[in-house]
Formats: sequence, C-alpha cells, structure tokens
Amino acid sequence: MSRVIAVQDTEPALVVSETVMAKAPRRRGRLRESGPLTYGILVIALAVSAFPLYFMVVMASRPNDQITTVPPPLSPGDKLVDNVQRVFANPDVLFSQAMVNTLIVAGVCSAAVVLCSSLAGFAFAKLRFRGRNALLLTVIATMMVPIQLGFIPLYMLMTKLNLVGQLPSVILPFVVSGFGVFMMRQYAGQAVPDELIEAARIDGASTIRIFWSVVLPALRPAAAVLGLFTFMERWNDFLWPYLVLSPDHPTVQVALSRLSNGYYADQALVIAGTLVGTLPLAVVFVVFGRQIIGGIMEAGIKA
Repeated sequence: MSRVIAVQDTEPALVVSETVMAKAPRRRGRLRESGPLTYGILVIALAVSAFPLYFMVVMASRPNDQITTVPPPLSPGDKLVDNVQRVFANPDVLFSQAMVNTLIVAGVCSAAVVLCSSLAGFAFAKLRFRGRNALLLTVIATMMVPIQLGFIPLYMLMTKLNLVGQLPSVILPFVVSGFGVFMMRQYAGQAVPDELIEAARIDGASTIRIFWSVVLPALRPAAAVLGLFTFMERWNDFLWPYLVLSPDHPTVQVALSRLSNGYYADQALVIAGTLVGTLPLAVVFVVFGRQIIGGIMEAGIKA
C-alpha cells in the first residue's frame, strides 16, 4: 500500500499520494521518448512536403523540350541560371519591379495589420467602453463577407482618390484585418493580466504608455504569427492587384500571369519565375522559423 503524506503550507493541507508522486516523473519521461518509428514518420512527412519545391527546382533548370517528357526528369539540369536571367530580362513583365512592389506591399500591410490589430485587440480585451461587444461582433461579422464582394465599391473609391494604377490602391484596403483584431483580442485577454495594467495605472502610466510598454511586449508571439500570415496573404494576392494596378506597376503574382500570356507558353520561363517568386517566403520561414513556431505554440497555449 502507498503511504499518504501531508504537505503543510500557508494554504490548507494538501494530501498527496506518494505513489502518484513517484510515477509522475516517469510518465513525463515517457512522453519525451521518440523511437525509430517517430523519426521515420517525420522523415516521410518532410520528404512529401519538400518534394514539390525540389521538383519545381528541377523543372526550372530544364529546357522546354524536357519538361513535358514522360517520365519527367527527377534530377536538376543546367539551365536554371539561363531561365532565371530570361525571367528578369523579359521587357513585358518587369519582374524586378514586381518583386520590389510586392515586398513593399506585403511589408507595409503586415506592419499596419499587426499595429492596428494589437491596438484594437487591447481595447476590446482590456478597456471598458459602451458598445464594446456590439463593435466586436461587427468586426467578426466582416470575416464572413467574401472580399470579392467589396471589389466594385473599393475600385470606385480608389478611382475617386486617383489611386488606380498605384501601389497605395493595393495597400490601403488591407491595413486592417478582422481576423487579426479577433486573434489579438483573444490573445490579449489571456496573456495580459488585469493586475499588471492596474499597477501601471497606479504608477501614472497613460493608456498609450501601457500599450507600448506593457501590452505590446506580451503580444509579440501572436504578433509574429499574424505578421507572417498577413505577409503570405499579401504576397500571394492576385485578383485585386490585377484589377487596380497598371502594367507598369505589377506585383509578383500579376507578373507570373503575364509570363504565360501569348500563343506559346514558355513553361520553363513560367516555372523559373514561380521559383523566384517563392524564394522570399522560403527565406522568411528559414530565418524566422523558430520564432514563428514558438509564437504559434505559445498563442495556442494562451488561447
């Protein structure tokens, strides 16, 4: 039989089973064990996930007559540099300018969404004001409306502002995100204790100072995840930039669509352009992968 011990503390006495205490560490240890099967599954998952990227590199390094062969080639060729040079040398696409434009649009929209969503999330989670719940429901309701339904009024608004054909027409409609506000509100409600905010108020801090010095550092994990999602969404956006931007100011996705225009589709050119357009996202994942995964895990735990 297991003995029962009492732990005396300022709280009432806790009765703890010695058998349970002895078994708990061993259970935690078993959770950390990983055998060959686990590593085998991880290797298979990694191979399946990385194969499309590898195959894109293979196709981008081959001439057109080898891309459509059956069975397809599985080893890289020697035309990768030539195909990439042809992508940037194409006078009808302006791929270099498209990369710069997309980087500006994605970066500005990501920073704006993170800032606005953090401010709104803090207000909805920690500030008390009339109509707070109704406004929050309105923000959530905007997530149910397809973005395509707003293209016509948005285009009319950009026309009145004389922004059609310019980069601000792609940035301004997406500086605020309903999903971002809801996400930051949920995270702020769990990550920022009310006692911490009250202590800052007692010390004489204003609301802006509380947000900047107390709330924003606690929201960094969720802000990193939201910034990544927004960057990917804006980088891969096609329809709205295609509608409002002129051929002289394309984005990456619009430039890729123009690579395949014409009576003859240069498949090697299209795949090489797709590879170049995918590299910035891959670099973001490689450089910030640990921070992004940590932010997703911590945001999930807090929520």
